[in-house]
This record gives sequence, structure tokens and C-alpha cells, in this order.
Amino acid sequence: MAERRERLIQAGLELFAANAFDDVTVADVCARAKVSKRYFYEHFTDRESLLLAVHRQQNEWLLAGVAAAVPQEPADLDALLRPMMTALVHLLADHPDSARVIYINAPRMELRRRGLLRKDAELFGRLIQDTAPGPADRLRRERVLLGLVAGVTEVVIDWLEQGMADDAEVLADHLTAFALALLGDHRPANAPPPQEP
Repeated sequence: MAERRERLIQAGLELFAANAFDDVTVADVCARAKVSKRYFYEHFTDRESLLLAVHRQQNEWLLAGVAAAVPQEPADLDALLRPMMTALVHLLADHPDSARVIYINAPRMELRRRGLLRKDAELFGRLIQDTAPGPADRLRRERVLLGLVAGVTEVVIDWLEQGMADDAEVLADHLTAFALALLGDHRPANAPPPQEP
């Protein structure tokens, strides 16, 4: 039974990556997975619940890959962020079907997407907390992290929509610079800038 569910999820991944959500039917998924509609409905209520399952699985896979790239004791914020952004971009470049499902088709489910952005921001905050502890203002930190994750998401969507035209290393470098710009200054909003020596 679990094997049949995985076949349906794999079929959904392939079909949702290649087609718009509205162009994929339950019959298409069943034909690709080589299961009957009866079995589809044992696991999923409709196409949207299948897309949610596919998206959840792919997003968890991507976040695990990014987390695995975190160095043990990074020297600074750049040494922490660069491997994370490089892992993100290379995982997406090497798995374009996953990239399209995570970033292109799933955003049609806006409430779910926004919830995932918040969850991803919390995970990212945990990954960088030792190297970039951030301001004491918890709300400010949460908003910076959410803005970072949302910004990275939009840049990745643009890269995918442009057919991954530029090199993955270039994108990883740009995303690292973006993250450093947002996370590099942890002074409170009303604190004066540091004095030049």
C-alpha cells in the first residue's frame, strides 16, 4: 500500500513538473502510476491533496539537503551561508522536476505557500543561530528571516522561469550576497552606526 502511494506521488511529481496544475487529471496520474482510480482515492481526496503531498515531500527533501550543507564550525556568516546557498541551487539545478513543483506549481496554493515560508524561515534561523545570533528584538529577527526566505524564493522562481539560464554558482553567489546584506547588520534599528577607527 505504501509502495502504491509512493508511485502516485512520483507520478504527481513528474506530471505537475511538466504541466500546469489544471492540465493534470486524476486519470493522468493513475495512468502514469499504473494504478486504478480506486487506489488513488484510497490515498488522496483529489488532485490538490496529491499536489500538497508531493510539495511537502519535495520541500522536506530540499530543506534536508540545505541543512546537510551547514559546516560544523563556520568562521563567519559568509562561510555559513555560501555552502547553504550553493547546496540549494545545485539541488534545484540537478532536480528540475522538484524545483518546478516546489517553486512554480505549488505557489497556486497561496496560504500553504505562506505557511511554508514561515516554517522555512524558522528552520533557517535555527541553522544560522550560532554564527549569526541576531538582534535581541525577536520580532525584527523573525521578519528579517521571513524576508530573506521570501526573497530567495522569488529569485529562485525567476531563475527557473528563465530556464536556469545562468550558472548555478553565479546564482549561489548572488543569493549569498543577498543573505549577507540582510543578515550582516544586527544592530538594533535605532542604534548609531559603528564609529570608523
